[in-house]
Amino acid sequence: MSFFKRLKDKLIGNPAEEEKVVEINEEEVAEQKLDDATEPAQIEATIDEVEKVEENSVTDSPIETENPVVIEDQEQQEQQEQQEQQEVQEVAIVEEPVKEKKPSAWSITQKFKAGLEKTRNSFTSKVNDLVARYRKVDEDFFEELEDLLLQADVGFETVMELMDKLRFEVQRKNIKDTNGIQTIISEKLVEIYEQGEEDLIDLNIQPQGELTVILFVGVNGVGKTTTIGKLAHRLKSQGKTVVLAAGDTFRAGAIDQLQVWGDRVGCEVIKQSEGSDPAAVMYDAIRAAKNRQADVLICDTAGRLQNKVNLMNELEKVHRVISREVPNAPHEVLLALDATTGQNALVQAQTFKEVTNVTGIVLTKLDGTAKGGIVLAIRNKLHIPVKFIGLGEKMDDLQPFDAERYVYGLFADGLDKELQNSED
Repeated sequence: MSFFKRLKDKLIGNPAEEEKVVEINEEEVAEQKLDDATEPAQIEATIDEVEKVEENSVTDSPIETENPVVIEDQEQQEQQEQQEQQEVQEVAIVEEPVKEKKPSAWSITQKFKAGLEKTRNSFTSKVNDLVARYRKVDEDFFEELEDLLLQADVGFETVMELMDKLRFEVQRKNIKDTNGIQTIISEKLVEIYEQGEEDLIDLNIQPQGELTVILFVGVNGVGKTTTIGKLAHRLKSQGKTVVLAAGDTFRAGAIDQLQVWGDRVGCEVIKQSEGSDPAAVMYDAIRAAKNRQADVLICDTAGRLQNKVNLMNELEKVHRVISREVPNAPHEVLLALDATTGQNALVQAQTFKEVTNVTGIVLTKLDGTAKGGIVLAIRNKLHIPVKFIGLGEKMDDLQPFDAERYVYGLFADGLDKELQNSED
C-alpha cells in the first residue's frame, strides 16, 4: 500500500464501517428493549383476560364475554405498538450522543499536526526552501538535505540509512527533479521506523482477571508523574480499574503531585511517608491492587540521573520486588524522555536500557521542541519503540505513537499539496 493511500486511511478513517457497527448495535439494543417491553404487556393482557372471564362467569353472561375481551386485546395491541415505537425512538436518542463522543481519525491526525508545529516550522520550511532551490535531484541536494535532518535530531545513523535509501530509490525510478521528493522522504522515514515490525505501540495488557504492572522510569523534570496521570485517564476511559503506586519517595511534593492526579482521574493512590523505601511501597501497592481486583497498577519511581549508580541500583531492587510478587512483571517498563533535550534523551535511553529492560518510550513535550526528529533516532539507534507521545497539556494530549501520522506532522504542508495534486 502506498504512503498516500495509508495516509488517507489514517486521516479520514472508514466512516462507513463505523456507522455500520453503530447501526447494528442500535438494532440489537432496540430488539432487546422491545422484547423486554413486550413481555410485561403480554402478561398484563393475559391477566386482564382471565379477570374478564372470571367476572363474566360469575354473572353468567357468556354471550357478552367475547366482545369485551376482543376490545381489550385490540386496546392492548395498540398500546403495545405505541410503546414499541416510543422505545425505538428512545434507543435512537440514547445512541446518537455515543457516536458523537468517538474521536475521529481526522481529529487524532490534527493533534499530531498541531503538536509538531514547532518542528515543522523549523525543519520543513527549510526542506521546502531546499526543494524550491534545487530543481534537480543531485549530490548537492542530498548533502544539504542530510544537514537539515541532522539539525532536526534525526540522528546520524538514521540519516545515513535514509540517504542510502533515497539515492537507491531515485536511481531505481530514474527521478530527475525534486517534484514529489517529500513523499519519497516521508515513505522512507516510515519504513526506517517500522523496520517490518507491527503493533509496536500496543501495551502488554494481561488477560482479564490478571494484574498488569506498568513501571515508569526517567530523570527528574521530564513530566513523568503528569504522564502517569494521563495514561491512567486513558486506561480508565477504556474501562480498566487503575491503581497508582507513589514510588517517588525522595522528591519533595512528588507523592502529593501523584495524589492530585489520582483524585483528578479517579484512581486510588497507594503511598507511604516521604523518604520511605520505594520497594516497600511497590510491595504494598501490589497487594492492594490484588485485593481490589484492579486491572492495572502504574508505578511511579524516583527521578534519577543516568550516572547515579546508587539510584540505578535501587531501581533494580524495585524491579526485583515486582517480579517476585507478580510473575513476569513488570509487563511494561516505560521510559519517560523530554523531547526538548534532544540527543541527551538518547543518552538517557541508552543507560536506562542497560539497567532495566525498557519496553517502550514515552516522549513528552514533543509540542515544545523544534527537534522532533529524535523519535526516529531513538527507534533506529536503540530499537525501542516510542509507544506514546505528549502533544500538549490537555488530559487527552497523550497519544499512542503512529509513524504515518508522525511523518505527516513533520511534512504536513508539503504533503497536503502533493496529496491534492495526486488526486487531481
